[in-house]
Amino acid sequence: MTTEPPSGTSGSLSVVRAAGVLILFVIGVTVLVAVGTRPSVSGESVGAPTTTTPTTVAGGSTTTTAAGGAVTTTTRAGATTTTSKHHGGHTTTTTVPAASVSVVVANSTHTNGLAAHYSTVIGGGGWMMKTPVDAATTEATSAVYYAAGFQQQAAAIATAIGVKPSQVLPLTAATPVSGVTGTDVVVVIGEDLASTSGS
Repeated sequence: MTTEPPSGTSGSLSVVRAAGVLILFVIGVTVLVAVGTRPSVSGESVGAPTTTTPTTVAGGSTTTTAAGGAVTTTTRAGATTTTSKHHGGHTTTTTVPAASVSVVVANSTHTNGLAAHYSTVIGGGGWMMKTPVDAATTEATSAVYYAAGFQQQAAAIATAIGVKPSQVLPLTAATPVSGVTGTDVVVVIGEDLASTSGS
């Protein structure tokens, strides 16, 4: 003998099961969407908390250095900033518009007019050119010297005039040009460019 449940109970139970399955489905989709849109986390280690100390320097630049020197940001009016990863941290590099980068060209050869010639050539790239000068010594090889934070711009200038990347160097007291304090890039024209200048 089989006993049949009352007809109303079976229908109610199916509706409750369907509602339960629907609720579980909605919760599952919500969890998957939350996991899928969450920022990815890499296995890189996180260093100590970063504290920044802003410093305003000449020309409207602002330099921000993180504690321990991990992150450095240099900003000038109208500059664009790009960020790249470096050893698990972030290094922020700022691209400064050519018109706000001061450049002086020094002639370190016995050929007259080279500093003026290369000032015109480089100035065609939009750089802020200072009055051309003569170097303190005669140099066989041309070089482009850069102040801190201007290596990228110095490399671009070097490429434009045919100076080798190995001759793009930091600006120090050993640079063969005097009176260039506060200049972002110093171009020293050597004998190697004297023969190719057409001057």
